[in-house]
Amino acid sequence: MNGNLIELDYIDLVISSGLIIVAGLISILLGLKIGKRLLLVSIRTVLQLGLVGLILKQVFAMAHPLPVAGLLFIMTIFAAREAVARTKRRYKGIYLDGWLAMTLSCLVVGGVVTQGVVGVQPWFSPRYVIPLLGMILGNSLTGVALGLDRFLQSLDANREQIELLVVFGASRSEALRDLRAEAVRTGLIPIMNSMAAAGIVSLPGMMTGQILAGSPPLQAVAYQIVVMFMIAAADAVGAMIAVMKASTRVMDSQAKLV
Repeated sequence: MNGNLIELDYIDLVISSGLIIVAGLISILLGLKIGKRLLLVSIRTVLQLGLVGLILKQVFAMAHPLPVAGLLFIMTIFAAREAVARTKRRYKGIYLDGWLAMTLSCLVVGGVVTQGVVGVQPWFSPRYVIPLLGMILGNSLTGVALGLDRFLQSLDANREQIELLVVFGASRSEALRDLRAEAVRTGLIPIMNSMAAAGIVSLPGMMTGQILAGSPPLQAVAYQIVVMFMIAAADAVGAMIAVMKASTRVMDSQAKLV
């Protein structure tokens, strides 16, 4: 026991793994054919989080900006890779666009929150910067992935209509305006649903973690509000950048689809 925090040991983790085993058995009984996949992602979760825990322990101990910047750079690369991996259609340069969208949304929104709202000192404090920016990346990759996927699918489905608009003199911006707007709206659906259900249907992760760590409920609520707004802004910025960059790749300056 550390203050009000109930510490977990290896036995607790083994017991919790029983929940996955039960879920796997249910999937086998129902013939869902996801037992193997569930096992693999569970093992991957344990390995990834365990490795991250060891890395964070070292980064926290060094308390230097270079390891923090290096870790965040690696996180943006993997976040972009995961975002693009969820899109069905690809184009040349999509990985770079995904990385730019993830990085810019992370730096802009993360910078405002860590320096303007929370007031982290020093500015690179890994205890605050890495978890907060990690939450931005983890959530905004969904917005970027959904936005890109919706935009590219809509582009294929409405190619003739777009070409007709161009024939009648529409610019690239005019021809793709509705598709881009719908794509960004699609990217924001998950976070808007989470915001609508927060406090009524569910207690979000940040708030739950703060309460379990012993923080007063109202302080936990304050942090959760900041996090929800942070994620919503990052989703919007990331999705808009990704979709705008994609539109310049699939249609040239003369409004011709490529």
